Amino acid sequence: MRDWQVLEEVWQVIQDRAEHPSAESYVSSVLTHRKGVDKSLEKVGEEAVEFILAAKNQVPERTVSEAADLLFHLLVALRASDTDVADVLDELAARRK
Repeated sequence: MRDWQVLEEVWQVIQDRAEHPSAESYVSSVLTHRKGVDKSLEKVGEEAVEFILAAKNQVPERTVSEAADLLFHLLVALRASDTDVADVLDELAARRK
């Protein structure tokens, strides 16, 4: 699927997990972790390093996988920090002008 719509769908799932926490949900476990927002930020850092290493070592399948993990965890961290992804998109749009 090469549709940016998938990011919106993932964002909606993250929102739902935040509003309706579930013991079985990974997203819920990150958002309700005892470390608070720090847990989601740690995951962004971890995934960023893994992405950098995969890209540096020119391992295409790992680069794609780690990029997906990084995007996902960035969205979770945005939610954990009460930042709406729409604000990020607005900022990107403003930078195009």
